[in-house]
Amino acid sequence: MTITVFDTHHFDRSAIEKQNAKLGHHLHFFQTRLERDTAKLAAGSEAVCVFVNDVLDRVTLTTLRDSGVRLIALRCAGFNNVDLKAAAELGLTVTRVPAYSPYAVAEHAVALLLALNRKIHRAHNRVRESNFSLEGLVGFDLHGKTVGIVGTGKIGQVFANIMNGFGCRLLAFDAFPRTDLPVTYVTAEQLLTESDIISLHVPLLPETFHFLRAETIAQLKRGAIIVNTSRGALIEAQALIDGLKSGQVGGAALDVYEEEGGVFFHDLSGKILQDDVLARLISMPNVLITSHQAFLTHEALANIAQSTLETITAFEKGEVPESVLVKL
Repeated sequence: MTITVFDTHHFDRSAIEKQNAKLGHHLHFFQTRLERDTAKLAAGSEAVCVFVNDVLDRVTLTTLRDSGVRLIALRCAGFNNVDLKAAAELGLTVTRVPAYSPYAVAEHAVALLLALNRKIHRAHNRVRESNFSLEGLVGFDLHGKTVGIVGTGKIGQVFANIMNGFGCRLLAFDAFPRTDLPVTYVTAEQLLTESDIISLHVPLLPETFHFLRAETIAQLKRGAIIVNTSRGALIEAQALIDGLKSGQVGGAALDVYEEEGGVFFHDLSGKILQDDVLARLISMPNVLITSHQAFLTHEALANIAQSTLETITAFEKGEVPESVLVKL
């Protein structure tokens, strides 16, 4: 099958090519994101393979359909960037990678939390300048703290088990509670008011959009730490800034940002950052940001490539992939 792969980088292209050596699809790679103005690049392809910041609205999907595309293969778990209703109406099948490595994302969430709490990023910069002072680097023990986990899917489950190993008290909020986790399920309000640390592990859906906003941030236990490795729009960025300035939020460790498209995954070191909200967050000493790299492990990249290409192969054979979002 002929496939146009959008928003590619060296780290994922090599994994895709390695996996495709076993399957023999015809791949065309583009570094550019898929959106309205670039959709015509897929002309002649039967499938497109897209990533988290590609924009697949009705106009883009229509152009793809008219160009001969029949399959939209997401090489990620989230699908908030795709107009699924439009895809169904246009006769396009949409698939995703529902689980590639929950350990990669959960472990990154823990790494962000530890680095922010113990000021590892600040200490590292000091030592590089031969500044060995410990002033301003005091953190807190995780042991005995209350950790609120919003979403106990595959990633949330792994995160819960890791934090249980630290000796934390675990609260959880999820529409579908589980009985095999060391957590106590509570209401969203109780989780917000009692947690010292809150980690977000839910998909971006209409009901989770701006889960943390001015009203809910006001409910937080004062000084709570927020960790987000899921989707940026779970947090209203300006409300987060206001919470950080007032001290209502004690710190934020973020791997995602609501307006990350066109910024994350790119080297902008020689340019002036145009996003004033992101620039303000970066400037804060109690904020730690990575650019959507929680998935970035050898294991996860291999699993993503394998799952995506095997799904495309199944579609080519006329089978219904297990990971299908829109089935015709």
